[in-house]
Amino acid sequence: MLKFHQIVLRKFLTLFLSLFLIVGGIVYYWTYEFYIESTKDALTQDIDLLSLTIHHDTDLDKLALNVKKRLKLRLTLIDENGTILAESHKDKTTMDNHKYRDEIVQARANLIGYKVRHSKTLDKDLLYVVKKFTIHGKIIYIRLAQEIKGIQNEIFSLGLKILAAIIIFFIAVLMASYKINKEIEYETYKIVNFLKSLTKKKKSTYISSDYSQEFAYITNLLTKVSQIIVKKEKQKSKYTQRLQESNKQKDDIISAISHEFKNPIAVINGYSQTLLDDEDINPNIRKKFLQKIHRNGVKLSELIDTLRLSIKLDSGQQNLKKKKVNLYELISECVENIRINYYNRETIIDGDKDIFIEVDETLFGIVVSNLIENAFKYSEDEVHVNISTNDFEVVDSGIGISKKDLENITQKFYRAHTNKWNNSLGLGLFLVNNIVSLHGFKLEVKSTLNEGSTFRVKF
Repeated sequence: MLKFHQIVLRKFLTLFLSLFLIVGGIVYYWTYEFYIESTKDALTQDIDLLSLTIHHDTDLDKLALNVKKRLKLRLTLIDENGTILAESHKDKTTMDNHKYRDEIVQARANLIGYKVRHSKTLDKDLLYVVKKFTIHGKIIYIRLAQEIKGIQNEIFSLGLKILAAIIIFFIAVLMASYKINKEIEYETYKIVNFLKSLTKKKKSTYISSDYSQEFAYITNLLTKVSQIIVKKEKQKSKYTQRLQESNKQKDDIISAISHEFKNPIAVINGYSQTLLDDEDINPNIRKKFLQKIHRNGVKLSELIDTLRLSIKLDSGQQNLKKKKVNLYELISECVENIRINYYNRETIIDGDKDIFIEVDETLFGIVVSNLIENAFKYSEDEVHVNISTNDFEVVDSGIGISKKDLENITQKFYRAHTNKWNNSLGLGLFLVNNIVSLHGFKLEVKSTLNEGSTFRVKF
């Protein structure tokens, strides 16, 4: 028969080992699952961002190498048949078909797949995340992989610290069981409540303890973990918001383009169908219809040229062909061209007729034409153009522009709704601002609602 202290020691050892195994198992499972889930979420977000960068002319091999260099991740691009399109860490021509890899099979069925396994290529344990996309009409699987390293060592280290804490706990229990039991019960209760709060919407982001070094370490670690979770959720929220804004902008662009292209296409289709159906149509009417078809064809061509110019300006690919130009004559020529569509409107040009500026005549003509035509659109009285050695300005007494719209009217595809302010595709003032900036000039806009606007280009 054992002595009393031996029985007590055995009981405490049994309790100690049981508690250590239980706590160790919980911590191991929670830490492992958290690590895996956090890595999955991060890789999934990276995949979504990568998908936005893939276009029909994207160099996939270069993209894979960039991901390897910058993100330290393994990237594999796989087509619908399992053929490797690009691989960051191995020659893709030597790799087996991936059609029946577990993660690919999952993604084929559920759009996204996960797998943890040992990579023979890298001789490391990796977490693979793959997502299925349809890009330019073709199915492509984007797979990212990250090494699962150090987790066992971290869990073992955490287990040793928990073991040390439990040993201290049991020594303290033998000396002053009730008091220490209550104190530890309080600390444990606080940690458990903190862990529970992590599962709720209103998460606690800070917990501390000065009871012991072990509890201080644990609470500090939990604080860091909670902050990581909150940070990840904020990043996810920001990404979701950016994605929504991107989708809205895409819808606005498509709507604007379809609206502008719809009318001329309808005119061309209508008149051409009439000419096809009626071979004996009056020659004068035939000529009139053909003229309408031609004008709308020219309008479509101008819309396409505007879109192409906006792309060049946006990407910084537009070159300038500067020469000295008489500003008065350039403005007069633009006014004459616009007068075709606004034959009953008057433009008053004031200022020195002998001012020369060094500009790209074609591009600067777009600036002048857009500003004057906008003034015609949104006012009914005459438009004034004032010329000086330092600037020129276009002044109208029309509906004006709201303060909110003034902040955005030079943005690409922006079309304000206040007072039905409409800038066609939303490219007119975007082109004006970019061309002016390209010349090293500055565009200033002043406007008051229901009183008028002044657009000034400062040299």
